[in-house]
Amino acid sequence: MSAVGTACAAHPVLTAELVTDEDAFAGLAPAWGRLYGRCAAATPFQSHAWLHSWWLSYGRRGRLRLLVVRAGGELVAAAPLMLVRRPLPALVPLGGAISDYADVLLEDGDDGRVAAALAEALAELARTALVDFREVRPGGAVERVYDRWRGPRRTVGDSPCLELPAVSMEGLVARLPSNKAQQRVRAKLRKLAALGVQRRAAGPEEVAAALDRLLELHRLQWQGRKVTSEHLRPRFREHLVRAVGPMVRSGDAVVTEFRIDGEVVAVDLTLLSRSMAGGYLYGAHPGLRERKADVAVMLLDACAAYTGGGERGTLSLLRGDEPYKHHWRPERVVNRRLLMARRPTAPLLTAALCDAAVRRRGREVLRRWRERGQD
Repeated sequence: MSAVGTACAAHPVLTAELVTDEDAFAGLAPAWGRLYGRCAAATPFQSHAWLHSWWLSYGRRGRLRLLVVRAGGELVAAAPLMLVRRPLPALVPLGGAISDYADVLLEDGDDGRVAAALAEALAELARTALVDFREVRPGGAVERVYDRWRGPRRTVGDSPCLELPAVSMEGLVARLPSNKAQQRVRAKLRKLAALGVQRRAAGPEEVAAALDRLLELHRLQWQGRKVTSEHLRPRFREHLVRAVGPMVRSGDAVVTEFRIDGEVVAVDLTLLSRSMAGGYLYGAHPGLRERKADVAVMLLDACAAYTGGGERGTLSLLRGDEPYKHHWRPERVVNRRLLMARRPTAPLLTAALCDAAVRRRGREVLRRWRERGQD
């Protein structure tokens, strides 16, 4: 792809480039990391360590479509995409179903030129495919690209996420609706202390072993119940170990082990960015519940310790609207699905919207059926 715009002292020429080579993707890590640090909207799922590792575990050869924009040689935007052909030909974000948020990277100081350059390059790439950005957190950087898209476009709702303010555990307890509810949580915290629960963050060299313990405990806690099958597969384990080690080193993740009498009884993985801390996955020994330990309180207490005293802005419970999360009075924030097409590919956009509507109606019918079954 060629240069976009004109150069001047204040505005160096912008150059768009399409990267399809895995080794070139790997080599972008330093520049990607600098751009990631200059994009306040970025979540940990846009870090190079997470996305490159995901590609190695889940990507399909020949499908990488990574758009980058440079200014004077420095990376100022990146759209991590891959080409899929089913159910529709589409350019979709890297990260897939195991990533809670998808987005592009755009540096914060952009006056609109970089977003426009990325939109132009994306339109050139999408000559025969729909651009389908699922799971975009409200305020995501890709919204600036969407605003500058010249072809057909639509936005629909996607998965709900539950979010809390990035405050201390005491601040979270104070949000509970009654003194009785607050007293119950404080009693649970005292119970954890009485059991001698101690927590410790694993160092970068300890991450692989800690994640192995997490996944084994996760398997135990869900034994005999419906579990996300992907979490039990070797490729998921390989992705986590490969991604999280570098993320711990860079401060984008923390793996916490919980011990009683020296024995690891739970392990938690929390992902971090400038704007949020999010509890991604945990494993807890079933015996904790037998000992009357409230695992949810234990994990939230640990996660709240990594919010930087409110600096991160959000303590995210990530995707999912599970009832137990509502105990903490979180805000329900719905991710967005951004669909962009060129005029010749507008029928693909229409087909995607029809499919989304059918699926939405199906979920609503299932929800009502379940509600009637509980009456």
